[in-house]
Amino acid sequence: MTTVIAVIAALLAAFCFAVAALVQQTVARATGADDVMHPRLLLDLARRPRWLAGIALDALSFFILALALAFGPLALVQPLASLDVLFALPLIARRQGRRLTLQDAVGAVTVAAGIVIFLAVATPTGGVKVPSLPAWAPVFVAAGALSAVTALAGLRVTGKARVIWLAVAAGSVYGVLAALTKATVDVVASHGVGALATWEPWALLLCGIAGALLGQSAYSSGALSLSLPVLDTLAPIIAVVIAATVFDEKLASSTWQLGLQLAGGALAVAGIAVLSRSSIVTAETVEGRERAVARMGAAALEGE
Repeated sequence: MTTVIAVIAALLAAFCFAVAALVQQTVARATGADDVMHPRLLLDLARRPRWLAGIALDALSFFILALALAFGPLALVQPLASLDVLFALPLIARRQGRRLTLQDAVGAVTVAAGIVIFLAVATPTGGVKVPSLPAWAPVFVAAGALSAVTALAGLRVTGKARVIWLAVAAGSVYGVLAALTKATVDVVASHGVGALATWEPWALLLCGIAGALLGQSAYSSGALSLSLPVLDTLAPIIAVVIAATVFDEKLASSTWQLGLQLAGGALAVAGIAVLSRSSIVTAETVEGRERAVARMGAAALEGE
């Protein structure tokens, strides 16, 4: 019964996150990409009621995810919660006033299938409730380095490449954020209010701020239909790696299972490649350029 609750809650969290991402990206894209990777971006967005509504929905999905994690292991919950791309793409198509093409559907299903295969080949079991800080140290170093390198790479390019690099940076933080959520839920369950005296909730807060800056930078740089699949692929992979190495959750136990998991990851990446050339991404990219031209024209008129 607990597994059923975890699955339902994880899928509900995915739907809420899809809607929240769409709302936030619409507002972030309208602000332009001038403040990418600058705290000023978050301050600017925080003054926009529609963006705040998206954040409120994001917070709701976060609490639903926490509920799922209270009933199920990280390696089960995070991949299911990352299927939001299946909810987001139809919503994006509706916003554009167009129908999903076969390529759009194939790309989305391929991403989702890759994530599910990555999980399904080995049923996750058990694990450590509250890992020690030394056990987390390699994760923080590795994820921090990956995020920093890819974020800097994103700042050096434009267009789809920037979206992908910034989404990779955000995804690496989101994977750690999911794992810290699991740890914090378990700490609160055992310590109650006393959990505030532990390091996990504060690390969760800092990771959330970093993830917000990176995620909104990716959203403001280009198509949500491109950034979201990258986030959906990388975040659960990192979360599952943390589940196996830090939480000691048991995953693939044989060579063939490991091979299938790697194939699942490769399939998800292939799906992202398909989506990068889809009509929805193209339409979002063109729409963003038109908005940028309109903003520059308005700024020029104001300067005269």
